[in-house]
Amino acid sequence: MFMTTHYMDEAEYCDRIAIIDAGRIVALGTPDELKAMVGGDVVTVTTADTAAAAGEIERRFGLHPVADDGTLRVEVADGAGFLPRLLREIAVPVDSVTLRRPSLDDVFLKLTGHAIREEEASGLDRMRRMGFHWGGRRR
Repeated sequence: MFMTTHYMDEAEYCDRIAIIDAGRIVALGTPDELKAMVGGDVVTVTTADTAAAAGEIERRFGLHPVADDGTLRVEVADGAGFLPRLLREIAVPVDSVTLRRPSLDDVFLKLTGHAIREEEASGLDRMRRMGFHWGGRRR
């Protein structure tokens, strides 16, 4: 059985996933195999000056932050050890910071350079999503 979706939390329940970008398969594997491609923890930072914070993170830590929807996202091996250093050493004031394990959305962003957007989903995908949230059956 095959399923297509733009909602990565639905894809978490699949045995194998193909990530497709612009009609081309860019990755294929189990959810855990794909998430291992991200490599470590994901730290998301919000500041008043995203560009300045990105430059500073790159210079101070040798990381390459990805700007996404007003936030900066970096991948680090040890997020719990990195966060205190980030907050202590960065000169740009940090408004918020999150630390989490990689998701399939992170995999898509890493492999394609852009996030999946709601407007890319078909009408059927949006209806399926509403049913998923309301506790309905998924196909």
